[in-house]
Amino acid sequence: MTRALISQGPIPGKGPVADLDMSTDLGGALLPGPVLTASGCAAAGRELDQFFDITQLGAIVTKSVMMQPRSGRATPRMAETPSGMLNSIGLQGPGIDRFIETDLAWLEERGARTIVSIAGGTVDEYAKLAARLRVARGVAAIEVNISCPNVENRGQVFACDPKSAADVIQAVKRHSEPKMPIFAKLSPDVTDIVAIAESVVRAGATGVSLINTLLGMVINPDTMRPHLAGVTGGLSGPAIRPVAVRCVWQVRKAFPDLPIIGMGGVRTGLDALEFILAGANAVSVGTVVFHDPSAPMRIHEELQRALVDRGFASLTEAIGYAHRPAEIVPEPQTEDDYDFITE
Repeated sequence: MTRALISQGPIPGKGPVADLDMSTDLGGALLPGPVLTASGCAAAGRELDQFFDITQLGAIVTKSVMMQPRSGRATPRMAETPSGMLNSIGLQGPGIDRFIETDLAWLEERGARTIVSIAGGTVDEYAKLAARLRVARGVAAIEVNISCPNVENRGQVFACDPKSAADVIQAVKRHSEPKMPIFAKLSPDVTDIVAIAESVVRAGATGVSLINTLLGMVINPDTMRPHLAGVTGGLSGPAIRPVAVRCVWQVRKAFPDLPIIGMGGVRTGLDALEFILAGANAVSVGTVVFHDPSAPMRIHEELQRALVDRGFASLTEAIGYAHRPAEIVPEPQTEDDYDFITE
Protein backbone atom coordinates (compact mmCIF):
# COMPACT_ATOMS: atom_id res chain seq x y z
CA MET A 1 0.00 0.00 0.00
CA THR A 2 1.31 3.46 -0.84
CA ARG A 3 1.52 6.13 1.81
CA ALA A 4 1.13 9.90 1.46
CA LEU A 5 2.57 12.87 3.31
CA ILE A 6 -0.06 15.40 4.23
CA SER A 7 0.18 18.77 5.96
CA GLN A 8 -1.98 19.28 8.99
CA GLY A 9 -2.57 22.93 9.93
CA PRO A 10 -4.75 25.07 12.15
CA ILE A 11 -8.48 25.02 11.53
CA PRO A 12 -9.26 27.69 8.91
CA GLY A 13 -11.25 30.57 10.26
CA LYS A 14 -12.70 33.94 9.36
CA GLY A 15 -12.50 35.53 12.79
CA PRO A 16 -11.95 39.21 13.52
CA VAL A 17 -8.53 40.31 12.32
CA ALA A 18 -8.11 42.61 15.33
CA ASP A 19 -8.22 39.62 17.68
CA LEU A 20 -4.98 38.14 16.31
CA ASP A 21 -1.86 38.92 18.34
CA MET A 22 0.77 40.26 15.91
CA SER A 23 3.45 41.02 18.49
CA THR A 24 6.92 39.56 18.15
CA ASP A 25 10.06 39.33 20.27
CA LEU A 26 13.38 40.09 18.64
CA GLY A 27 15.67 38.90 21.38
CA GLY A 28 14.31 41.29 23.97
CA ALA A 29 13.10 43.98 21.59
CA LEU A 30 9.34 43.56 21.97
CA LEU A 31 7.50 44.86 18.91
CA PRO A 32 3.73 45.21 18.38
CA GLY A 33 4.02 43.88 14.83
CA PRO A 34 6.44 41.95 12.62
CA VAL A 35 6.63 44.30 9.62
CA LEU A 36 9.67 46.60 9.56
CA THR A 37 11.22 48.86 6.97
CA ALA A 38 14.34 47.52 5.29
CA SER A 39 17.57 49.41 5.79
CA GLY A 40 18.42 51.69 2.89
CA CYS A 41 14.92 51.95 1.45
CA ALA A 42 13.27 54.46 3.78
CA ALA A 43 16.15 56.51 5.24
CA ALA A 44 14.95 57.31 8.77
CA GLY A 45 11.26 57.10 7.94
CA ARG A 46 10.46 60.80 7.48
CA GLU A 47 9.28 60.39 3.89
CA LEU A 48 7.12 57.36 4.66
CA ASP A 49 5.48 59.20 7.56
CA GLN A 50 3.71 61.33 4.95
CA PHE A 51 1.85 58.24 3.71
CA PHE A 52 1.06 56.40 6.95
CA ASP A 53 1.72 56.57 10.67
CA ILE A 54 5.15 54.98 11.03
CA THR A 55 4.54 54.36 14.74
CA GLN A 56 2.08 51.66 13.67
CA LEU A 57 4.90 49.56 12.21
CA GLY A 58 6.90 47.08 14.25
CA ALA A 59 10.00 49.27 13.83
CA ILE A 60 11.92 51.52 11.47
CA VAL A 61 15.25 50.04 10.41
CA THR A 62 17.43 52.99 9.48
CA LYS A 63 19.74 53.33 6.52
CA SER A 64 23.19 52.03 7.48
CA VAL A 65 25.21 54.78 9.15
CA MET A 66 28.99 55.04 9.28
CA MET A 67 31.33 57.05 11.50
CA GLN A 68 31.92 59.86 9.01
CA PRO A 69 29.67 61.53 6.43
CA ARG A 70 29.81 59.70 3.11
CA SER A 71 28.69 60.84 -0.34
CA GLY A 72 28.44 57.33 -1.76
CA ARG A 73 29.46 56.09 -5.16
CA ALA A 74 29.35 57.91 -8.49
CA THR A 75 26.28 57.95 -10.74
CA PRO A 76 24.58 56.17 -12.35
CA ARG A 77 24.06 54.00 -9.32
CA MET A 78 20.65 52.41 -9.87
CA ALA A 79 19.29 50.17 -12.61
CA GLU A 80 15.99 48.39 -13.10
CA THR A 81 16.13 44.66 -13.76
CA PRO A 82 13.46 42.02 -14.42
CA SER A 83 11.58 41.59 -11.12
CA GLY A 84 13.99 43.77 -9.22
CA MET A 85 16.59 46.50 -9.23
CA LEU A 86 20.32 46.98 -8.81
CA ASN A 87 21.66 49.69 -6.54
CA SER A 88 25.18 50.91 -6.05
CA ILE A 89 24.53 53.76 -3.62
CA GLY A 90 27.64 53.03 -1.58
CA LEU A 91 26.46 53.69 1.98
CA GLN A 92 25.79 57.41 1.52
CA GLY A 93 24.95 59.05 4.82
CA PRO A 94 25.45 61.89 7.31
CA GLY A 95 27.78 60.14 9.75
CA ILE A 96 26.91 58.88 13.22
CA ASP A 97 27.01 62.18 15.12
CA ARG A 98 24.67 63.99 12.73
CA PHE A 99 22.44 60.91 12.57
CA ILE A 100 22.02 60.83 16.35
CA GLU A 101 21.36 64.57 16.53
CA THR A 102 18.76 64.66 13.76
CA ASP A 103 17.35 61.35 12.54
CA LEU A 104 17.43 59.34 15.76
CA ALA A 105 16.17 62.31 17.79
CA TRP A 106 13.27 62.78 15.36
CA LEU A 107 12.34 59.08 15.50
CA GLU A 108 12.34 59.13 19.29
CA GLU A 109 10.21 62.26 19.37
CA ARG A 110 7.86 60.73 16.82
CA GLY A 111 7.44 57.66 19.04
CA ALA A 112 8.73 55.13 16.51
CA ARG A 113 10.64 52.02 17.55
CA THR A 114 14.06 52.21 15.91
CA ILE A 115 16.55 49.56 14.86
CA VAL A 116 19.78 51.35 13.92
CA SER A 117 21.81 49.83 11.10
CA ILE A 118 25.55 50.42 11.29
CA ALA A 119 28.33 49.79 8.76
CA GLY A 120 32.09 50.19 8.88
CA GLY A 121 35.25 49.69 6.91
CA THR A 122 37.16 48.18 9.85
CA VAL A 123 36.37 46.26 13.01
CA ASP A 124 37.43 49.30 15.02
CA GLU A 125 34.92 51.50 13.19
CA TYR A 126 32.09 49.15 14.10
CA ALA A 127 33.24 49.26 17.72
CA LYS A 128 33.24 53.07 17.73
CA LEU A 129 29.74 53.15 16.22
CA ALA A 130 28.46 50.80 18.92
CA ALA A 131 30.06 52.97 21.60
CA ARG A 132 28.29 56.06 20.20
CA LEU A 133 24.94 54.29 20.23
CA ARG A 134 25.50 53.01 23.76
CA VAL A 135 24.82 56.49 25.12
CA ALA A 136 22.13 57.41 22.56
CA ARG A 137 18.42 57.40 23.34
CA GLY A 138 15.71 55.62 21.40
CA VAL A 139 17.58 52.56 20.10
CA ALA A 140 15.54 49.34 20.27
CA ALA A 141 18.17 47.15 18.58
CA ILE A 142 21.25 47.34 16.38
CA GLU A 143 21.49 45.74 12.94
CA VAL A 144 25.14 45.22 12.03
CA ASN A 145 25.52 45.51 8.28
CA ILE A 146 28.54 43.34 7.53
CA SER A 147 27.27 42.35 4.09
CA CYS A 148 26.77 45.43 1.89
CA PRO A 149 28.02 44.59 -1.63
CA ASN A 150 28.21 48.28 -2.59
CA VAL A 151 31.75 48.95 -1.42
CA GLU A 152 34.81 49.56 -3.54
CA ASN A 153 36.84 47.05 -1.55
CA ARG A 154 35.16 43.63 -1.55
CA GLY A 155 37.37 42.79 1.41
CA GLN A 156 35.04 44.99 3.47
CA VAL A 157 32.23 42.45 3.07
CA PHE A 158 32.94 40.86 6.44
CA ALA A 159 29.98 38.49 6.15
CA CYS A 160 31.77 36.47 3.48
CA ASP A 161 34.19 35.03 6.05
CA PRO A 162 33.17 33.40 9.36
CA LYS A 163 36.12 34.78 11.35
CA SER A 164 35.80 38.32 9.99
CA ALA A 165 32.08 38.29 10.68
CA ALA A 166 32.67 37.06 14.23
CA ASP A 167 35.33 39.71 14.86
CA VAL A 168 32.90 42.51 14.00
CA ILE A 169 30.08 41.11 16.14
CA GLN A 170 32.42 40.60 19.11
CA ALA A 171 33.53 44.23 18.85
CA VAL A 172 29.98 45.55 18.61
CA LYS A 173 28.84 43.35 21.48
CA ARG A 174 31.72 44.48 23.67
CA HIS A 175 30.97 48.18 23.16
CA SER A 176 27.16 48.05 23.24
CA GLU A 177 24.80 48.32 26.18
CA PRO A 178 24.79 44.79 27.69
CA LYS A 179 21.11 44.03 26.98
CA MET A 180 21.02 45.61 23.51
CA PRO A 181 19.74 43.13 20.87
CA ILE A 182 22.32 42.82 18.09
CA PHE A 183 21.40 41.43 14.67
CA ALA A 184 24.05 40.49 12.12
CA LYS A 185 22.91 41.20 8.56
CA LEU A 186 24.27 38.42 6.38
CA SER A 187 25.07 38.06 2.71
CA PRO A 188 23.61 35.37 0.43
CA ASP A 189 26.83 35.47 -1.61
CA VAL A 190 28.42 32.65 0.39
CA THR A 191 28.69 28.89 0.04
CA ASP A 192 27.24 28.09 3.47
CA ILE A 193 25.15 30.77 5.16
CA VAL A 194 24.53 28.50 8.16
CA ALA A 195 28.26 28.48 8.89
CA ILE A 196 28.33 32.29 8.85
CA ALA A 197 25.26 32.40 11.09
CA GLU A 198 26.92 30.02 13.53
CA SER A 199 30.03 32.19 13.69
CA VAL A 200 28.12 35.39 14.54
CA VAL A 201 25.89 33.62 17.07
CA ARG A 202 28.95 32.25 18.87
CA ALA A 203 30.41 35.76 18.79
CA GLY A 204 27.40 37.12 20.65
CA ALA A 205 24.81 38.10 18.05
CA THR A 206 21.25 38.04 19.38
CA GLY A 207 19.92 37.13 15.96
CA VAL A 208 20.44 37.50 12.22
CA SER A 209 18.92 39.51 9.38
CA LEU A 210 18.50 37.50 6.17
CA ILE A 211 19.34 38.54 3.53
CA ASN A 212 21.22 41.51 2.12
CA THR A 213 21.21 42.07 -1.63
CA LEU A 214 22.90 39.72 -4.10
CA LEU A 215 25.88 41.01 -6.06
CA GLY A 216 24.85 41.68 -9.66
CA MET A 217 25.71 43.58 -12.80
CA VAL A 218 24.05 45.12 -15.87
CA ILE A 219 25.64 45.90 -19.23
CA ASN A 220 24.21 48.83 -21.18
CA PRO A 221 23.67 47.56 -24.75
CA ASP A 222 24.00 51.09 -26.19
CA THR A 223 27.29 52.04 -24.56
CA MET A 224 28.36 48.40 -24.35
CA ARG A 225 29.81 49.13 -20.93
CA PRO A 226 28.66 48.41 -17.37
CA HIS A 227 25.56 50.52 -16.64
CA LEU A 228 26.54 51.28 -13.03
CA ALA A 229 29.46 53.61 -12.42
CA GLY A 230 30.59 51.23 -9.70
CA VAL A 231 30.27 48.32 -12.18
CA THR A 232 28.47 46.00 -9.74
CA GLY A 233 25.56 46.56 -7.39
CA GLY A 234 23.15 44.87 -5.04
CA LEU A 235 20.15 43.06 -6.53
CA SER A 236 16.90 43.40 -4.58
CA GLY A 237 13.21 42.87 -5.23
CA PRO A 238 10.99 39.86 -5.98
CA ALA A 239 13.73 38.13 -7.98
CA ILE A 240 15.66 37.32 -4.80
CA ARG A 241 12.76 36.20 -2.59
CA PRO A 242 13.21 32.44 -3.17
CA VAL A 243 16.88 32.79 -2.21
CA ALA A 244 15.98 34.74 0.92
CA VAL A 245 13.30 32.25 1.99
CA ARG A 246 15.79 29.41 1.50
CA CYS A 247 18.34 31.16 3.71
CA VAL A 248 15.76 31.78 6.45
CA TRP A 249 14.68 28.14 6.24
CA GLN A 250 18.24 26.82 6.52
CA VAL A 251 19.20 29.03 9.46
CA ARG A 252 15.94 28.36 11.32
CA LYS A 253 16.46 24.62 10.87
CA ALA A 254 19.97 24.89 12.32
CA PHE A 255 18.97 27.29 15.13
CA PRO A 256 15.38 26.63 16.24
CA ASP A 257 15.33 29.45 18.82
CA LEU A 258 17.37 32.13 17.05
CA PRO A 259 15.55 35.43 16.35
CA ILE A 260 15.51 36.05 12.59
CA ILE A 261 14.51 39.10 10.56
CA GLY A 262 13.67 38.00 7.01
CA MET A 263 13.85 40.24 3.96
CA GLY A 264 14.14 40.10 0.21
CA GLY A 265 11.38 40.84 -2.29
CA VAL A 266 8.43 41.15 0.10
CA ARG A 267 5.57 42.84 -1.80
CA THR A 268 2.43 41.32 -0.24
CA GLY A 269 1.16 39.79 2.95
CA LEU A 270 1.49 36.34 1.44
CA ASP A 271 5.14 37.06 0.65
CA ALA A 272 5.63 38.00 4.29
CA LEU A 273 3.80 34.83 5.34
CA GLU A 274 6.35 32.75 3.41
CA PHE A 275 9.14 34.20 5.52
CA ILE A 276 7.21 33.71 8.76
CA LEU A 277 6.42 30.08 7.95
CA ALA A 278 10.08 29.51 7.00
CA GLY A 279 11.12 30.76 10.42
CA ALA A 280 11.38 34.55 10.45
CA ASN A 281 10.22 36.38 13.58
CA ALA A 282 9.80 39.59 11.57
CA VAL A 283 10.08 40.79 7.97
CA SER A 284 11.63 43.93 6.50
CA VAL A 285 10.00 45.61 3.49
CA GLY A 286 12.26 47.48 1.09
CA THR A 287 12.25 47.79 -2.69
CA VAL A 288 8.45 47.85 -3.00
CA VAL A 289 8.26 51.22 -1.18
CA PHE A 290 9.83 52.95 -4.18
CA HIS A 291 6.58 52.58 -6.12
CA ASP A 292 4.18 52.00 -3.21
CA PRO A 293 5.22 54.05 -0.16
CA SER A 294 2.29 52.74 1.89
CA ALA A 295 3.30 49.11 1.28
CA PRO A 296 4.59 48.35 4.82
CA MET A 297 1.19 49.00 6.44
CA ARG A 298 -0.66 47.26 3.62
CA ILE A 299 1.58 44.21 4.01
CA HIS A 300 1.00 44.20 7.78
CA GLU A 301 -2.76 44.15 7.25
CA GLU A 302 -2.58 41.49 4.53
CA LEU A 303 -0.36 39.29 6.69
CA GLN A 304 -2.73 39.62 9.62
CA ARG A 305 -5.68 38.61 7.42
CA ALA A 306 -3.74 35.68 5.98
CA LEU A 307 -2.94 34.39 9.47
CA VAL A 308 -6.58 34.66 10.57
CA ASP A 309 -7.78 32.90 7.42
CA ARG A 310 -5.43 30.00 8.21
CA GLY A 311 -6.69 29.65 11.76
CA PHE A 312 -3.71 31.03 13.67
CA ALA A 313 -4.43 32.78 16.96
CA SER A 314 -1.12 34.68 16.96
CA LEU A 315 1.87 35.47 14.80
CA THR A 316 4.04 33.40 17.15
CA GLU A 317 2.10 30.24 16.28
CA ALA A 318 3.02 30.66 12.61
CA ILE A 319 6.75 31.28 13.04
CA GLY A 320 8.58 28.30 11.55
CA TYR A 321 5.31 26.42 11.00
CA ALA A 322 6.55 25.02 7.69
CA HIS A 323 9.18 23.03 9.64
CA ARG A 324 6.61 20.91 11.47
CA PRO A 325 6.85 17.15 10.88
CA ALA A 326 4.54 15.90 8.17
CA GLU A 327 2.03 13.32 9.31
CA ILE A 328 2.04 10.01 7.48
CA VAL A 329 -1.40 8.57 6.83
CA PRO A 330 -2.69 5.85 4.54
CA GLU A 331 -4.15 6.91 1.24
CA PRO A 332 -7.75 5.89 0.53
CA GLN A 333 -7.82 2.18 -0.25
CA THR A 334 -8.79 0.93 -3.70
CA GLU A 335 -9.29 -2.49 -5.20
CA ASP A 336 -5.74 -2.31 -6.55
CA ASP A 337 -4.46 -2.59 -2.98
CA TYR A 338 -5.87 -6.11 -2.61
CA ASP A 339 -5.40 -9.48 -4.26
CA PHE A 340 -8.82 -10.85 -5.12
CA ILE A 341 -9.39 -14.61 -5.32
CA THR A 342 -11.74 -15.73 -8.01
CA GLU A 343 -13.28 -19.15 -8.28
